[in-house]
Amino acid sequence: MRSRHVSQVIAVTPEAVYAFASDPGQLPRWAAGLATAPVRRSGDELIVDSPMGEVTVRFVPANDLGVLDHDVTLPDGTVVTNPVRVLAHPDGAEVVFTVRQLGTTDAELDRDVAAVQRDLARLKEILEA
Repeated sequence: MRSRHVSQVIAVTPEAVYAFASDPGQLPRWAAGLATAPVRRSGDELIVDSPMGEVTVRFVPANDLGVLDHDVTLPDGTVVTNPVRVLAHPDGAEVVFTVRQLGTTDAELDRDVAAVQRDLARLKEILEA
């Protein structure tokens, strides 16, 4: 299994990035690779219409460390853990998302990385506007 780290520097504070990115209501605005419609809650889980079908998402508890790790349960029951960090950066904040190759082809990994890059670019665009 390979991992690829995708990062995006955003010219706002890490706290502002974390607050926006951790708000489930904002996911459809910037995370098209995960949420294509408003997010619904079911206890601690989020129910999300995604490009992969309906998935459930569970984020780690809110924290002061910038950790946005989340598990995505796919329609077939597979659980994918996505490590995400919001880090302080000299120009504001840096978001680092780890994409893991879990039983996918190299082409599928490249597609997933490109989707995360688009999502993080959109996050930057929204927050820097």
